[in-house]
Amino acid sequence: MRKWLMMALLTGLAAACSTQRVEKSEVLSRQASWALLPIVNQSQTPQAGERVEALVETELRVLGLRPRHYPVTKEHNPLALLDEEGRFRNGLRWARKEGIQYGVTGSVQEWRYKSGLDGEPAAGISLRVIDVATGDILWAASGSRTGWGYESVSGTATKLVHKLLGAIRLSGDENPGK
Repeated sequence: MRKWLMMALLTGLAAACSTQRVEKSEVLSRQASWALLPIVNQSQTPQAGERVEALVETELRVLGLRPRHYPVTKEHNPLALLDEEGRFRNGLRWARKEGIQYGVTGSVQEWRYKSGLDGEPAAGISLRVIDVATGDILWAASGSRTGWGYESVSGTATKLVHKLLGAIRLSGDENPGK
């Protein structure tokens, strides 16, 4: 009985595990112009990048930023919708033309339910803040997270995005040494 209980506990802890790596960076200006650029989908789930974009935009607003969203183009060619790098280039071109200082972008590597009895949700996301004019990376973070069998992928990804973006050092923060 004790062995079974220990196995159940270890299995439960592994189901909600999360890993993250965050680059320490300079303090970024809250007053600067910010834009949400395309999040490149590297997962096997269609439109996972757009789903992460919605989560990132919300979290940036929670942080007190007011990012402008890159214009979404209406493509008539279905193959153009699969050109993730082209979406990014178009978004960056727009941000440069608008004179925006910081762009938030990244990629989603995993967005799925694992196979198995519980079908745990799993998300893997990398985010970057770039200097739009130069393309230099000013801040970067990546992480992965699995949730419990009753959770959704978007709920699991929301927790991950919150943790990752919460590590950005912004001017005017109460605790700049996050």
